[in-house]
Amino acid sequence: MSKARIGIVTVSDRASAGIYEDLSGKAIIDTLNAYLTSAWEPLYQVIPDEQDQIETTLIRLADQEQCCLIVTTGGTGPAKRDVTPEATEAVCDRMMPGFGELMRAESLKFVPTAILSRQTAGLRGGSLIVNLPGKPKSIRECLDAVFPAIPYCIDLMEGPYLECDEAVIKPFRPKK
Repeated sequence: MSKARIGIVTVSDRASAGIYEDLSGKAIIDTLNAYLTSAWEPLYQVIPDEQDQIETTLIRLADQEQCCLIVTTGGTGPAKRDVTPEATEAVCDRMMPGFGELMRAESLKFVPTAILSRQTAGLRGGSLIVNLPGKPKSIRECLDAVFPAIPYCIDLMEGPYLECDEAVIKPFRPKK
């Protein structure tokens, strides 16, 4: 069985300039390491809040690197520089609005400002792209909410079979 390739993209001008340690990207990797028991390979990078660079990165990870899943962090708020959802929508063939709806609903249990977040998800070829917020605590809360649907979504796209530690996260797959 080949390793699943998963793109992890931190969108931040400060992180790309090396001003601070990228805790958000590491939080995604740590969370996926806790969830997944099947082999996977992270393709990790930090890029600035520039829509063209975000689009180029997402296209490369989906089309050339053949990532079954691409998870972004950052750039989902209301600030002028927050353009990750626009970049995601620009490169996706189809949008998956349920992911953003569920992430906001889950985040509202913790903070009233969750309504300011514009997380979204979409499909590009054989890749599922999911935009997460930028705070490590919020990343885990959002992934805990949406990840149970991700392995089955990747199954439906004929991607690699993602096995999970069901003591940590239980993926949903319909009974055959």
